[in-house]
Amino acid sequence: MKLKPKITIADHFADLEDPRVERTKRHQLIDIVTISICAVICGADTWVDLESYGRSKYEWLNKFLELPNGIPTHDTIARVFSRLKPEQFQKCFLSWIQSISCFNPGEVIAIDGKTLRHSYDRGGDKKAIHMVSAWATSQRLVLGQVKVDKKSNEITAIPALLKVLELNASIVTIDAMGCQRSIVKSIIEQGGDYVITLKKNQPSLYARVEELFKQAIRQGFSGFTQLIRPRKRTITVAQKSDIT
Repeated sequence: MKLKPKITIADHFADLEDPRVERTKRHQLIDIVTISICAVICGADTWVDLESYGRSKYEWLNKFLELPNGIPTHDTIARVFSRLKPEQFQKCFLSWIQSISCFNPGEVIAIDGKTLRHSYDRGGDKKAIHMVSAWATSQRLVLGQVKVDKKSNEITAIPALLKVLELNASIVTIDAMGCQRSIVKSIIEQGGDYVITLKKNQPSLYARVEELFKQAIRQGFSGFTQLIRPRKRTITVAQKSDIT
């Protein structure tokens, strides 16, 4: 029997576990999720914004959501989201994003780490939250995010983020923090290509790459076309005078 294709937000979030006790539920989980996603797309930034959006769009939302007890309050929305499993939510969200997006071969996915503003608490000795995100540049979409463990750094967070992404035929860009064998291997295994910053803190690799560039210039770039996997790539090295 043919499986019905996933079309709606409800289809993609059907496997998201509801952490609430059944007898205490006044609102459907999918109603809360759908209202929240629609509100954020429309610019909502706070829990209060989510509730305000729901109330202002009640007639429209009521056409396809159950809303047995109307629009949930901002406190209810916040409590529910605080108890959801982030990994499960991200998996469902990425499934939905990928279904509505049209990624062309060569899509550039930028991996970058950012510290969330005002996420620290000096009084409570709480450090700021650092996130690593994947940004589809042409689609202008955040494809996924992973929180950096407070006892670690981006090097461990990037592989975890790459695992949940669809990288086939995409070009992944990362700063020097991502210049690691395990990260490059993960990208290649998923069918992607990469552009990664290389700094002098990796002297041996830096020297080899620098010599490769010098060789390319000496040879007038002759011989720098090669076959990598099934696709043909051309490496072009610009002379300094061309880019200054």
